[in-house]
Amino acid sequence: MTEKKTTTQTGWNLDNSYAHLPQLFFTSLNPTPVHAPKLVILNHPLAESLGFNTRALEGEESIELFAGNRVPEGAWPLAQAYAGHQFGYFTMLGDGRAVLLGEQITPLGERFDIQLKGSGVTPYSRRGDGRAALGPMLREYIISEAMHGLGIATTRSLAVVTTGESVIRETVQPGAILTRVAASHLRVGTFQYASKWGTAQELKDLADYTLQRHFPDVNTDENRYLVLLQEVIKRQAALIAKWQLVGFIHGVMNTDNMAISGETIDYGPCAFMDAYDPETVFSSIDSQGRYAYGNQPNIAVWNLARLAETLLPLLHENQVQAVELAQDAISDFTKLYHRYWMAGMRAKLGIFNEEKQDEALIEDIHSVMQKYRADYTNTFRALTFDRPKDTVLANTPEFDKWHELWLKRLSRQPESIDAAHQLMQNSNPALIPRNHWVEDAIDAAVKRGDYSVMNKLLEVLSKPYAYSAQQADYAALPVPSNCAYRTFCGT
Repeated sequence: MTEKKTTTQTGWNLDNSYAHLPQLFFTSLNPTPVHAPKLVILNHPLAESLGFNTRALEGEESIELFAGNRVPEGAWPLAQAYAGHQFGYFTMLGDGRAVLLGEQITPLGERFDIQLKGSGVTPYSRRGDGRAALGPMLREYIISEAMHGLGIATTRSLAVVTTGESVIRETVQPGAILTRVAASHLRVGTFQYASKWGTAQELKDLADYTLQRHFPDVNTDENRYLVLLQEVIKRQAALIAKWQLVGFIHGVMNTDNMAISGETIDYGPCAFMDAYDPETVFSSIDSQGRYAYGNQPNIAVWNLARLAETLLPLLHENQVQAVELAQDAISDFTKLYHRYWMAGMRAKLGIFNEEKQDEALIEDIHSVMQKYRADYTNTFRALTFDRPKDTVLANTPEFDKWHELWLKRLSRQPESIDAAHQLMQNSNPALIPRNHWVEDAIDAAVKRGDYSVMNKLLEVLSKPYAYSAQQADYAALPVPSNCAYRTFCGT
């Protein structure tokens, strides 16, 4: 393999543990060079945490790297193979437009994948051009950083470069490459791929690698592959609960978009809910509502069941007992999710302890919000300061009754009302990446080359619980429209 390499002065410290898995799991190849790359945004805080010299990352040599024209010292570029159920249908997939450069070892000894997204054709491209458009890459940058600010496990975006080339989707659009940072890119679909096309040993190699990378403390005397399944279930239950608590809708919860690490991954047709409605769907391709807001926990169970199926040969040599172990593990998801969600909802309502009637109280406020199409985020924002007049719920009989019960509930706990409101402020974001603000930022960048709108949005999204004065405008609702908001994969 021949390629131009960068110096290590920028702070690259790469390892390539994934490349030591069996050849089945990847194809070694370099990114496809582009014509005229230009750095349009760099994530300075993330870069510093990864051990990079941010000034050097803004230099010409690093821009060439972000574009795939060079590779850093120690890189082993490769495209990962995986499969997945897409809208319930199983298919062979893989990195069709992405190349993993390697794993950056940070000054704290942490390990993160560094991947170029939009870096050219790979053996898994399936007739695609391997490229990405600027708009969707900026969208992933904005939403992933917003999720990080909200305290939700997520892949992150280190940089976006334009390529100086165009890509053709429905229209001609400027091309771009995003540098994605992840705990790993291991997916449920990776295990499905191993189960379908690999040997028993290759499946075991993948499971052992996953345990070593993400669950190193697993006791070898236990059924380690059962523990692997249980730990993934725990992380996904916690993750999906956090999605629901902030009104996040992933939009395309295929099994290849569920990360084993428990991070949110692949920001395609994602968006945040405005008016509360469990049936909310934004994705233009989800015509049946498979991935609607209210269905996300059920889809998580379905995806995890697919993971469990791949692990059956490792769970027990007896098929019947293996299935029983898998079913018991999967059944834990609903209990775990409910526990995490209830804890989060109590915090959003300023409740420190537990009472049996809490669930009814929580269900009732959701029912009232749905009936009056109250904004999800701003309703809890108003409750945080006990200003119901700031919502459409004010003076409705259902809300007035609920509000009285809520105040009585707060009075029954030993913590003060001030403490309750502080808990609420720490649990209810002052703002989310509203769809109209995200679109404005993307339009300004793509159509006018103006990144100031995006930078201002990113600044306020970085501290969503600050309740600062500059965040007020970003909490405003969009102008009513007769057209439903729709998002697109951008592939």
